[in-house]
Amino acid sequence: MAPPNDPKQSESGSGSGSGGGFFASIASSLSNFGTAMTRSVNGLVPYEGLEVVNPEGGTEDAEEEASKGRWKQEDRDSYWKMMQKYVGSDVTSMVTLPVLIFEPMSMLQKMAELMEYSHLLDLADECEDPYMRLVYSGMITLSLSLSLSLSHSHTLSMHLWYEADDVVIAASFFISVYYAFQRTWKPFNPILGETYELTNHGNLTFISEQVSHHPPISAGHAENEHFTYDITSKVKTKFLGNSIEIYPLGRTRVTLKRDGVILDLVPPLTKVSNLIFGRTWIDSPGEMVLTNMTTGDKVVLYFQPCGWFGAGRYEVDGYVYNAAEEPQILMTGKWNGSMSYQPCDMEGEPLAGTEMKEVWRVAEAPKNDKFQYTHFAHKINSFDTAPKKLLGSDSRLRPDRYALEHGDISKAGYEKSRYHLTLLCMHACMCLKH
Repeated sequence: MAPPNDPKQSESGSGSGSGGGFFASIASSLSNFGTAMTRSVNGLVPYEGLEVVNPEGGTEDAEEEASKGRWKQEDRDSYWKMMQKYVGSDVTSMVTLPVLIFEPMSMLQKMAELMEYSHLLDLADECEDPYMRLVYSGMITLSLSLSLSLSHSHTLSMHLWYEADDVVIAASFFISVYYAFQRTWKPFNPILGETYELTNHGNLTFISEQVSHHPPISAGHAENEHFTYDITSKVKTKFLGNSIEIYPLGRTRVTLKRDGVILDLVPPLTKVSNLIFGRTWIDSPGEMVLTNMTTGDKVVLYFQPCGWFGAGRYEVDGYVYNAAEEPQILMTGKWNGSMSYQPCDMEGEPLAGTEMKEVWRVAEAPKNDKFQYTHFAHKINSFDTAPKKLLGSDSRLRPDRYALEHGDISKAGYEKSRYHLTLLCMHACMCLKH
């Protein structure tokens, strides 16, 4: 059977506190290589060989792009001197970064951002059609939008065409994560034993914990009457000078309670360009595969790499397949905007008499928000979403995160450095014991 047609073509042809207890003595211390054009920074000694990528341009404006970004010249020089020895290495937990590139959120909180669209999994659980279930669930992955490596983080009217609706809904949930990826601020690395709990969001309960410091591994669990969501977040990185590649090694699974359906996610890698020179931006080219482990149905979504002058940037296309790998539903859209779906035939063409329907749209965000947070993302730091008995290890209580949230960059940097030094001392003591 010939592969289905590009769904893009099909679409066009169819219709409180400063910290204490746990944090009292501790405080804490990312080139698009798709088809985007790159260019070495010429004439900038000693930075020869570093590539700058302007996602909205070509090669001729690379040097102009190199002068942009949030780094001051002295910070950029210092950072490159420190980092150049790591080129080609995994730098997951090897270096300390300046607080100016951070957002006031830890990775554990970033993992909770996906719960903004948890209603998609409620819909998936209630849905009779197994293919539509995958559509809904896959969209919540998009909402995580790059919440994964640098972060973790963030719908719908639909009616049933098929007897089985599981896959489409699930895909919507997981796509939603990628919206958070366009935010280029780095979340704080959690310390071993750090936790985060989210309550008062419907009937949902979410909890996450840092279970390993080196390598850094986080574990999270969310649950309500419709589903359980379990994630083990672990990544491997490759530092390439002015860019970094981030490979997901963890596991993400969702269990829909009504029928016991288990969904397994394999996300694409993440690429971060212009770490030192230029304006930092993120892309995640490649395939995202969400599989119904119970039936064998799956959704395969392809994240287009950014091309010349932004061509293809943010675009996602794919299909829901049955266990025999026959296309059932086509999906298309942008992970920073919205996604739509339409039933298709065996060749991937839209079915006659059907139309494209929107399944997910990015939640509204406050205007001119410094960190591009949605209203829900702001609630993640709020004590209104905390349990009555908040653990002293909760990320909300981190003094560096708290100071940055309130605009005190100097104090945030001090607390972060103090924590990093404490960790070094702890690591040295452990090595001496062994």
